[in-house]
Amino acid sequence: MAGTNGFSVSGYGPERSGMARLLARDSIVRRLDWPMLLAALALSVIGSALVYSATRNRTELVGDDPYAFLIKHVMNIGIGLALMTGTIWLGHRTLRTAVPILYGVSVFLILLVLTPLGATVNGAHAWIVIGGQSLQPSEFCKITIILGMAMLLAARVDAGDKEYPDHRTVVQALGLATVPIMIIMLMPDLGSVMVIVMIVLGVLLASGASNRWVFGLLGAGALGGVAIWQLGVLDDYQIARFAAFANPALDPAGVGYNTNQARIAIGSGGLTGTGLTNGTQTTGQFVPEQQTDFVFTVAGEELGFVGAGAILLLLGVVLWRACRIARETTELYGTIVAAGIVAWFAFQAFENIGMTLGIMPVAGLPLPFVSYGGTSMFAVWVAVGLLQSIKVQRPLSA
Repeated sequence: MAGTNGFSVSGYGPERSGMARLLARDSIVRRLDWPMLLAALALSVIGSALVYSATRNRTELVGDDPYAFLIKHVMNIGIGLALMTGTIWLGHRTLRTAVPILYGVSVFLILLVLTPLGATVNGAHAWIVIGGQSLQPSEFCKITIILGMAMLLAARVDAGDKEYPDHRTVVQALGLATVPIMIIMLMPDLGSVMVIVMIVLGVLLASGASNRWVFGLLGAGALGGVAIWQLGVLDDYQIARFAAFANPALDPAGVGYNTNQARIAIGSGGLTGTGLTNGTQTTGQFVPEQQTDFVFTVAGEELGFVGAGAILLLLGVVLWRACRIARETTELYGTIVAAGIVAWFAFQAFENIGMTLGIMPVAGLPLPFVSYGGTSMFAVWVAVGLLQSIKVQRPLSA
């Protein structure tokens, strides 16, 4: 019998099946999207250096061990890589059959945030603490919403019954996304809601649904934003953040402090930066939450325009390869999943970097692959696993 890589596979019993498994594994490794994988790994390595620099002298966080956050960050990356590998092994098509269970679990977890298990971090009541470990369930909701909407929108199209999703299917998909969005708004975690809304728009655009739905959602979103503002759904600190974004000089020592200090840090880096661990803004701890939401300021100050540009370039490679996977896959389900991940990564990166530059309001979102945070790191690597699975399981002729 001829193997998949051209070698002859002969024999029977365990020896034959073992060789077949070896060849299949080799085929999977060769078909991985290595530019995306290497770019994501490079981002995580750079992120490790930035997290170390931002936390090494924060004694209130690391105590006597300046490597405490670095070690945790590297462990999170390792777990993320294991989750990516598991996702590739299971495959996006297998996960498609488990969507109802995954969706139910993710909704259950975000509901737990509203119970005594919920915890407040940086003003957002978006976490649960179990056994001393914190978890942000909204990160996993991003994945299950993508998978759930893709399953609904692609079901009849991939079966050959329809050319595009009909209006009833679109309503069902939007209903699936609305439930976690409403729960997350109760926390309130406005940053996650913003990302999920962009995911929904990206999914609808990729599904081939009528453009009337996209324009309708944009209009409904604008009206909803006005209603949320008028009805007082947002907390005072969130309103203050938007006010500071609209008028940076409003309260430079108060709500505008983070953004002002972030811009000073990035501006002081110049072309090549001050050198890792040599930034005065970072060492002096002038920028709050520098290892998470404002990690890009460490890059701007200590690695300069060159280092910050390298991060943008690597993010661009990840998005480019993800777009290519979405375009080249032969099944609508895979296209929608990949497009949803592209919308997620693109908007979250733009928002995170934008808020450090003062061109976007502060929303408390991590920079994918770079910021410190277990749940967010796990989620983005699972997303990479989904993209790799779509690439690996695509027919060779595609």
